[in-house]
Formats: sequence, C-alpha cells, structure tokens
Amino acid sequence: MLALSNFLTVGAILFCLSVAGIIINRKNVIILLMCIELMLLAVNMNFVAFSHFNGSVDGQIFVFFILTVAAAEAAIGLAILVVLFRNRNSINVEDLDLMKG
Repeated sequence: MLALSNFLTVGAILFCLSVAGIIINRKNVIILLMCIELMLLAVNMNFVAFSHFNGSVDGQIFVFFILTVAAAEAAIGLAILVVLFRNRNSINVEDLDLMKG
C-alpha cells in the first residue's frame, strides 16, 4: 500500500522538474507552457493525495476547478502562440520583447 509521503515525493519531484525546465529553457515558449502545466499537475496530485488520505472530496473538487482554468490557459496561450508565429515566424521568447501595442 502506498503512503501519503510517496505521493508527496512524486509531486515534489514533478514540481522541481518543471521549475528546472522553466529556469533552464528560456527560449521556447511552448516548452515554458508545458512546464507550467506540469507544475499545475504536480500541485493537483498533492491535492488529490491529501483529499484521499483525509477522507474528504474537497481537494478533488478543487482539482476540477484548477484543471478547467489550466485548460483555458493552455487554449489561450496556444492561440497567442499561433498568432505570434504567423506574424514573426518564430516562437522564441527573445523575439517577444519587440511587441508594440
């Protein structure tokens, strides 16, 4: 049987990998978005683990709201990336500072 510490360890490892991915990769916007999604999933796994081991469904309900916001964020982020790629033919972060509004 798996203990709560096992789930928290896996969640911490996933969170640290996503933070390392954000720090190491500062050029590709798609990889940055994937690292942010991985960070949200690590937090969601901790919510579900705490909810299961406490015997309530509050954490699991909160995860549904987080996943809804994350899906909307991913859709909007990818739409912005498509527009940027069409205008600049690049998705590098260094090219994004030239935006004028």
